[in-house]
Amino acid sequence: MMALLMPLAAILVTSALIALLAAGDPKRRRSARLPGDGQGKSVRRTLAAFACLPGAVLATMGDAAGFMLWLGGAGVAGWFVALSFAQTGQEPR
Repeated sequence: MMALLMPLAAILVTSALIALLAAGDPKRRRSARLPGDGQGKSVRRTLAAFACLPGAVLATMGDAAGFMLWLGGAGVAGWFVALSFAQTGQEPR
């Protein structure tokens, strides 16, 4: 059970940072006609680097299974974040 706590915590941290990236995405904000300019390049790059940091920690600890769990979990979490921020009710083109 304890072996799952580190990868799970890493996935949660990465998911939160991915959600912050999605919330401040300038292109998404423009297309949704939301107020504000979104995040600048340096903020987005910093958030992306911090989102990768939990995986790097797991890899440097030598926890290969934890790293693979984080890698898969972060990918799945990214898809769920993208789905939650997707615009609904659009007319088909």
